[in-house]
Amino acid sequence: MSTESRSKYTNDFVPIKSITNGVIICNNNEKVTGVKIQPRNIFILEPDMQNMIITNLRNVYNMIDYEFWIIVADRPVDITAYLSRLQLLYNSQTNPVRRKLIMEDINKANLFTTTLNVVDTEYYLLFKEKDMDKIQKKIRGLIQAFANAGLSVTQTSNDDLRIILDNFLNGGMTTTFGTVMS
Repeated sequence: MSTESRSKYTNDFVPIKSITNGVIICNNNEKVTGVKIQPRNIFILEPDMQNMIITNLRNVYNMIDYEFWIIVADRPVDITAYLSRLQLLYNSQTNPVRRKLIMEDINKANLFTTTLNVVDTEYYLLFKEKDMDKIQKKIRGLIQAFANAGLSVTQTSNDDLRIILDNFLNGGMTTTFGTVMS
């Protein structure tokens, strides 16, 4: 007869020791990390440039010879600072036409905050590896390959990884009580 502990805490069943230096360290000492890919709207570019970027991205993904995951995560955005700047600009403006335009922006921003969740969509390429030297080599290779494809990438941060876990563990729902892991 086996007794199974059923904890109500997420961190009791997620096999993660810690998140350090942009790396998730799992209970089995495997490490999960990767790169954050800055979005780029290629549809505003000329068709030839669009095709070149798509071809370059295909080459990037074809050169990766290890298991990886592409993750899309929404990160909540706080636009209160933006609203404050708009309000200051509105208050300092004397031209009625400019005041009207600024007020339209304020109303639109308020509409976003009251009826919609304002989020940035972020893209990640993650992989797992035990050896830190191999991790750094893969990160450098990914950064260089994506740069050659015309995209900007950075290594994942602790905050990035927490957002990914939060999205995954909470079904994409935004939590308001704090982070999943500290």
